[in-house]
Amino acid sequence: MIQVKNFTKKERRDIPRQEMTERHPKQRAKYFDEVTLGYSLKEAQFEAARCIQCKDPACVKGCPVGIDIPGFLSQIVHNDLEGAIGTVWDSTALPAVCGRVCPQEMQCEQVCVVRNEKKGKESVGIGNLEMFIADWARNNNVQNKIEIAPKTGKKVAVIGSGPAGITVAGDLAIKGHDVTIFEAFHKAGGVLLYGIPEFRLSKDIVQHEIDQLVELGVKIEYNSVVGRTFDIDELLEEYGYDAAFIGVGAGLPVFLGIPGEDLNGVFSANEYLTRANLMRAFEFPHYDTPIIPGKNVAILGAGNVAMDAARTALRLGAKSVKVIYRRTKDEAPARHIELHHAQQEGVEFEFLTSPLEFIGNSEGKLAGVSCERMELGEPDEGGRRRPIAIKDSQCFIDCDLAIISIGTEANPLLTNVTEGLELNEWGNIKADPKTGKTTKDKVWAGGDITLGQATVILAMGTGRDAATDIDKYLKENI
Repeated sequence: MIQVKNFTKKERRDIPRQEMTERHPKQRAKYFDEVTLGYSLKEAQFEAARCIQCKDPACVKGCPVGIDIPGFLSQIVHNDLEGAIGTVWDSTALPAVCGRVCPQEMQCEQVCVVRNEKKGKESVGIGNLEMFIADWARNNNVQNKIEIAPKTGKKVAVIGSGPAGITVAGDLAIKGHDVTIFEAFHKAGGVLLYGIPEFRLSKDIVQHEIDQLVELGVKIEYNSVVGRTFDIDELLEEYGYDAAFIGVGAGLPVFLGIPGEDLNGVFSANEYLTRANLMRAFEFPHYDTPIIPGKNVAILGAGNVAMDAARTALRLGAKSVKVIYRRTKDEAPARHIELHHAQQEGVEFEFLTSPLEFIGNSEGKLAGVSCERMELGEPDEGGRRRPIAIKDSQCFIDCDLAIISIGTEANPLLTNVTEGLELNEWGNIKADPKTGKTTKDKVWAGGDITLGQATVILAMGTGRDAATDIDKYLKENI
């Protein structure tokens, strides 16, 4: 093996970025197997060696949970893989997840010194290396050896098992508190399970992380809809919980508000992906999931969720999948890699196109969507150029399945029945940005229910902050 640990700083700078091997687009578009195949040890060590170990690592500041990135990369270079995964686990409970789905190019990798010191240089593949070391640990059955503090006798209720809830539960269990997660579905994982397709994040990986949580002593109550089965006041007053954390996400779909949305064949991306993922349509015919596969599919929106829906439709047998988006590719909110993968696999894009009406046939089933072409005008409040309709530019796009993916908002199911919980104008829970503390006594919140639709790692960051403050509160009241 080449001794990359002995490379000089100049030699490190000259190493090209190591790209992970991917399945061929035509092959992968038919199956739900993971697209990326990961690094070999040699590739990982070459990529990690590209880190120049700068004195003031901006990447750590760019990471919402503050992973010691230079530290774990150096350990990979020196073949200390157990040390590397230990360093990562010090800051995150979900490295295999974050390595796959977090937008590192907008966070740690964006501020990487290697990328910014010279024009044309690419950042160190931090996300790819996080995925590598997490997969190595799972494949070699390496366990997190973190010590659990003595029991405090305090009970904490965590509502929701998404990234924020998982983080809070794990952190508080390690600190010796008795933690129970209340999950509305029959499986834990939240958006990691029902929102992200198998080809981007295997359900086995999510389950492995949940199993790790249970090993820490966390209990999970499934099919428990807090706000219906019981409310937060009952948890605190009747069931004896000393604190509660709300991490229910923001899973209520936003619709377009155009005619024809009630036609048979029009879905929200939330419902479509839940049927495909949680109800395991990806394992048809072993699971007979009630889902319309669609021959000609239209996706409304161009974010990451829209790409997930488009690529899922391909894998469920669609002959044609078109993404309809009113701006250009440059303004699309999806990660570049997701747009790239979708195009590779055969997804078509109708940019500068805006839907006007869903058109049905005589049986009330979707037949297509009427649209108009757009052009970009002056920038709006967010800095993106505003789309303006072109006169007399209407067009018709055939489709028997349409999936609306223009965002989600807070579900009011829990908040409507919880007194003392102040909300913002979008229906999200108001929480202290540093501690997660809400306006209700003994209640904290984090993740999408406070941030709006955000990333996995940002949700985890809010969970970590809340866990720290909850622990402080509980210990002050022992």
